[in-house]
Amino acid sequence: MTVAEAAALPAVVDLMTAARALRIGRTTAYALAREGGFPCPVVRVGGGYRVPTAGLLRVLGLETQTG
Repeated sequence: MTVAEAAALPAVVDLMTAARALRIGRTTAYALAREGGFPCPVVRVGGGYRVPTAGLLRVLGLETQTG
């Protein structure tokens, strides 16, 4: 994911979008989210996971470049 793509993300993304930005595979991403070890905050919503983009950008070191 490029910096421009990351800057264009909505306020909350699905787990796989966050995983793609972090270069984490699907199985590992779900395991980390389930165990509480995903590199940024994850919110369980119904049967899935959502990731606030602000936390994702912070982990990527992009929070000052996009906001």
